[in-house]
This record gives sequence, structure tokens and C-alpha cells, in this order.
Amino acid sequence: MTITVEIPTPLRRFTGDAAAVAVEGTTVGAALAALVERHPSLGRHLYSDEGKLRSFVNVFLNDRDVRHLQAGETPLSDGDTVSIIPSIAGGSPPSGAPTAGATVLGETAEQADLLGRLAELPQLDAGELRRYSRHLIMPEVGTRGQRRLKASRVLMIGTGGLGSPLGLYLAAAGVGKLGLVDFDVVDESNLHRQVLFGESDVGRPKIEAAAERLHGVNPLIELVPHDLRLDSSNALELFADYDLIVDGTDNFPTRYLVNDACVLTGKPNVYGSIFRFEGQVSVFWGQRGPCYRCLFPEPPPPGLVPSCAEGGVLGVLPGIIGALQANEVIKLLIGEGEPLIGRLLLFDALRLRFRELQLQKDPHCPVCSEHPTQTELIDYDQFCGLDDGPDLNAEGWEIEVEELRQRLDAGEDVSLLDVRTPQEWEIARLDGARLIPLHELPDRLGEVDTAERLVVLCHYGPRSLRATQMLREMGYQAVNLRGGLDAWSERIDPSVPRY
Repeated sequence: MTITVEIPTPLRRFTGDAAAVAVEGTTVGAALAALVERHPSLGRHLYSDEGKLRSFVNVFLNDRDVRHLQAGETPLSDGDTVSIIPSIAGGSPPSGAPTAGATVLGETAEQADLLGRLAELPQLDAGELRRYSRHLIMPEVGTRGQRRLKASRVLMIGTGGLGSPLGLYLAAAGVGKLGLVDFDVVDESNLHRQVLFGESDVGRPKIEAAAERLHGVNPLIELVPHDLRLDSSNALELFADYDLIVDGTDNFPTRYLVNDACVLTGKPNVYGSIFRFEGQVSVFWGQRGPCYRCLFPEPPPPGLVPSCAEGGVLGVLPGIIGALQANEVIKLLIGEGEPLIGRLLLFDALRLRFRELQLQKDPHCPVCSEHPTQTELIDYDQFCGLDDGPDLNAEGWEIEVEELRQRLDAGEDVSLLDVRTPQEWEIARLDGARLIPLHELPDRLGEVDTAERLVVLCHYGPRSLRATQMLREMGYQAVNLRGGLDAWSERIDPSVPRY
């Protein structure tokens, strides 16, 4: 029987960019085996060395997680769709919580809990009645819903691609206290998607520019900037002062930190993630349903899932996903509608297609189960494997762009290996370099001579560092170009375009 296996964007590079592959198989395991037989390089990304499906890769049959069916032995019918859902970061919900997919009309117990600290809701003044009039005439919102928004306290983690539409819509909607967490500065490459910022903001701290812009949108709300890097030492204290957390992060350590801190403080986590043309949205709330770790117990290895800086992102995509997150926040705060608790919404901008997958709480989840094995925050860089890299202070691991310039000018026998994508290669490159994209490098090592003295480069340095580590472990003479092509353009040759 013919089965369609849908391939997520991060793994399409291993299937010749195919978004879907038709295979034959009577079970989920057989279908995946047929897929890997056709595209062998997928194998190490789907399976461990022991042949087990990796914990950061989920497989759904139509809209159901096969872990809660018969796993790899789940039988298939002709025409079924098997979806591979990687992190991009059973049982029933607790008594009293709605089951996945259940319609929630009117204020529910879990939504009322968000503002349970209040004896009564604040009143709206004449100016607020005028400003929010289009909300007030809707029976689902009305004056009581708007008063709930005014009483609410929402913390946004990140003011970038997702944080921009989130901040604009939550401020405009009248969320009473809006906390902003960020420590980055505005870069010119942010402007195609981070609509909070303009040309005059380049170089400014994002938190400062965002607060100024949002105050202009709605001066009636309280804006609280938190110019800091969120970590295990400050997350619990910070979250305690808010009713709801919105995850607009772009890296796995912070994503797992946000999830765990939300579980430990009992806060709902309105989740969103984006990559290239695809996005995900859900509401993770460990007290009422699954948390992020129920879906993705462990992060992928460093470098498997490219960042937006490495893989790109359609400029409008964060606007769509961020607006959906804002929609979920408002629904939870006013106590109306059906929250995305126990559901994962997938969006494909290229095909303009939405899909919804049913999630279930993991009875063995280390943080949100009845008997958790983790009851405090941990070192999330270590958890995500980011501290397992090479010792950069060791002799010979990296080279500065100035030293490379000197070596090239002196005519030394140096080979430049560029591990970026072909799309990036078309934008800018160094003369004399050759291109072997990082994901192709393991299969193309035969093209590299072990006698060569390699200088490995990418855009900023992280990908080439991973390639350098791989090459050195295989016996090659390789060093990483610190700062990558961007540092070369900035400090050596401005004629090389920056992007």
C-alpha cells in the first residue's frame, strides 16, 4: 500500500528538497525504513546508533502521535499520511481540565485561575471605553473581558520576529502589564521581519526600541523592560510576577528553560516557533495538559536544526505565527474560546496550509507528570549539549581573520573550505574557497585531502566550528575562522557583501 511521508523543512535537504515522499509499507516502522532506504542520509537524523527513533523526533499517523498508538508497529491503511515532526525548541489531562479538542465556551476554571489573585477587576475609564470600543461591543469580550485584559500581566520572552507582532497586538489589546525580556541589539538584518523596529533603531538595544514603540501604540498600559539574558538563576523569580508567559525565543536552551520554569510556577506557556516557511503554535500548560517536554523530551543535537540566521525565514511568517500566539493569549485572558491546550497547530506558508495534531500528556514527563524527576531548573546549555564543544582556548582551534590575511598574503599553502549553503554562497564568498555545505560534509569527506591545511568558514562561525571539530576528529588539519565571512567583510575586505 502507498503511504505519504511528509518531510519537515529541516530534513528536506536529505530528500532532495522533497516535502513529501510516497513509500510502501504496512506499518509506520516499515514506511520509515522504506524512506531511509531511499534517502540513507536521513537515517542518522531519525534513528540512534541503537536503531531507536530519536526522542526529539515525533511521528504522527494522520493527526495522532504514534507513541500513543503502537509506535513503529502501528498498522497503516492505503492513503495514510505519516508526518515527521521534529523540534524546531499518554494519558488524560488532570481532573477538571478539558480533554484535547474539547470546545471551551465562556470562562473556564483554568482561565479564571490566571487572575485568581484579584478580589475584583479594575474599572475602565472614559478614554479606555473609547479606545477599546470595538472589543466592548463583542459579547465574547465586553466590558468584563476588557477589564480582565487590563488586570492581566503578560511576560514576553524575546522582542524579535515573534515578539514584534505579539507586542504590537497585546499592547493594542490593552494588556495591563506587559513585560519584555531581551538583551540583543537591533541589526539591519532584523528589519525584514521584526516590525517593531525601523532604520533609525539599528544599533539600539531591542528592549529600549521596543518599549518606545509599544508605548506609542498604547500609552495606557504598563511596560516593564527586563534587559537581561534569561537563565536558571532568574527565571522563577521573574515568572512569579506574571500571569502568563509567551515564548518568542529562537534557541533550544531558552525554550526548555521557559517550559520548565512555567511548569514549576504553574504558568501557561504560549509557544511559537518558526523556520523558513513553517511555523508551530501551541499552549503548553503542565497543570492542565501537555508541556513542551511531553512533545519533545530532549533537544536535537547542536547543529541539526539550523537557526533562522543559518536557514532563513520568510519575513511575513513571524507575523502570522506571532499573531496566532497573541490570539491564544487574549483568549486565555478573557476566558473565551478553545485554547490550543493539547493541540499543536502547524502552518506551511508555501502551501498556505494549516494542520492540527492532537497532543497527549506524557505520564512519565520529567517535569509535569504526577511524579516528576526534575523539580528545579537545570543547566540548559549542558542539557542541550552546547557545552560539549571543543576548548577554544586550546592551541590551534581557531584563527582570526587578520592572521588568515597575513598567511594568504605570504603565499602559504592554505585551503579555504566554506560550509554555508549554496544560497549564501551566491550572496558572498572568498576568492579561492570551495563550497561543501555542512550537511553534505560527512558524505563528501573524500573530496578533502588529509594533507591539506584547512581553514573552515561559514557566515558567523558556529557552523564552521562544528565542521572543524568533525574534521579534526577524522584526522584532518583544520582550524575555524573566528567570526566567519562576516568578520572578514567587516575587518578585512568591505567589498565582500554582508548579509
